[in-house]
Amino acid sequence: MAPEVPEVEDLARSMLMLYGPHDDHDDHVDEPAGESGPDTRYARQPLFPVDPDRYEAIRAATERDSDRYLHSGLVPVECRHCRATVEVKKLGPGYTSVQWNSAAVSQCAYFHAEREAGHDSSRNRGCPNLGKSIRHAIAEGSLEETSSAPPPGDGID
Repeated sequence: MAPEVPEVEDLARSMLMLYGPHDDHDDHVDEPAGESGPDTRYARQPLFPVDPDRYEAIRAATERDSDRYLHSGLVPVECRHCRATVEVKKLGPGYTSVQWNSAAVSQCAYFHAEREAGHDSSRNRGCPNLGKSIRHAIAEGSLEETSSAPPPGDGID
């Protein structure tokens, strides 16, 4: 016989009774005397309100990292059929990274026809018209056959 599973409310209430409400974040025994500020021990991106220069440097570095991870080596390619623009990166003959955005998905004629036919457009491997446009972009030299962009985690600032 399987054990009875408690209700969520009962479990939460017992956890509060056992561990308390955790409103003691201001009582830091290990904090050096004279230093105060927000508790950043558990924050993924700590805030530095007492040092605006450091905060701005971290914010700028985070923005650069984010841009590099999301857009490194990607080139805008416009579909020659419907004018939807996506970002593309060729990593070799068998692999093409295509980053769609919501505007391109809604503008793509092939995906629109799929939705109109009652099919889920997200189940398709891609738009065949866009595939032709990517091959055309490689042929005319606006897209590299194999991207020479450095990988995003290379430590470049």
